[in-house]
Amino acid sequence: MDAWRRSLLAAVCAVAVASVYAAQPVLESMGRDLGVPAGLAGWIVAAGQFGYLAGLLLLVPLGDVVDRRRLVAAHLAVTAAGTALTASAPAAWVAFAGLATAGVFAVVVQTAVAYTASVSPPAERGRNIGVVTSGVVVGILGARVVTGTLAEVWGWRSVYAVLAVLSLVLAALVLAALPPEERPGPPAGYRQVVVSLGGLFGQRAFLTRGLVAFFLFASFGTLWSGLALPLADAPWRLSESGIGLFGIAGLAGALGAARAGRWADAGRAGPVTGLALALLILSWAAIAQLPWSLWLLVAGIVVLDFAVQAVHVSNQHLLTAAHPDRLSSVIGGYMVFYSLGSALGAAATTALFSAYGWAGSSLLGAGFAACALLVRATGERLPVTTRTSVPAVDRGR
Repeated sequence: MDAWRRSLLAAVCAVAVASVYAAQPVLESMGRDLGVPAGLAGWIVAAGQFGYLAGLLLLVPLGDVVDRRRLVAAHLAVTAAGTALTASAPAAWVAFAGLATAGVFAVVVQTAVAYTASVSPPAERGRNIGVVTSGVVVGILGARVVTGTLAEVWGWRSVYAVLAVLSLVLAALVLAALPPEERPGPPAGYRQVVVSLGGLFGQRAFLTRGLVAFFLFASFGTLWSGLALPLADAPWRLSESGIGLFGIAGLAGALGAARAGRWADAGRAGPVTGLALALLILSWAAIAQLPWSLWLLVAGIVVLDFAVQAVHVSNQHLLTAAHPDRLSSVIGGYMVFYSLGSALGAAATTALFSAYGWAGSSLLGAGFAACALLVRATGERLPVTTRTSVPAVDRGR
């Protein structure tokens, strides 16, 4: 896969995931405009996450049935409809419906990752997945900078209008620039694929990686869904654009983990996961200093996002290598844990902040990180024999 196509797929991931997370830096103004109480503001983000969960279970398995290139374009088009509905919402329930719709079809991210894995030579799979997955981080964190600026100048609705336009443009580019997949035989039926997806949850290795992702992204969501509240409050009282700038710190940390895919290709995914999870716990010690030091907050954000991206890429590399014949299903199943964890972090952090301040949110985030490390330490690793199944992907090209 050449650099242009990797970049296009990374952009697809960035725009799709931004449609779910764009509300994070504007929770206060968005909730106020829609009449959502501050203690329930986290549900604005969680609505997209629960929609995302439904999409993972119902839509991602389609990638093992139909051409993923066309599926990516179709999902982007419906994502555009959801973000447009959010942008024009006259009431909270309409906004929630738009966010949920965008969330359901934002699973185009997983279809894009599965497409990348299917067309990549085994020796380059980790690298390509790492590059494409970096688009997810750009969407979650880089969009915070753009979101804050747009919201301050034109209001939060302009953010979703821009996302709608970008989704439509990318849908057209995908159809024009990406080749269709070549598969080794007739695709399985949709019902068969969904049933096989359920079977994955009974496999210990898959469940271990999934639970690590659950706690990993619960910790991630605790930070990024709650950060706007203390920064907008005393003593900092930052503007929306100022809050959005903290996304640069997270982006720097996550992109610093771009080599995680190459480490995985070299067989070091296991050790990298353990080290990164230890760093994740340590990052919260710095993040907890937000009421007294923004510099320590920035340092903690860089470390946290480095750790999250390194673990995420390593997990996906190991799972796609273990299940080359059902890439969409295995990624979709894995991301169920991601979605539930992110939703839990988003909903819990705002509630704890209202009751106990940033100290409560920080303890929550560190606790989630510790749980991820505990699961990693007690769960068994993926069997070494999974590498023998990798050539199945190669035969399909």
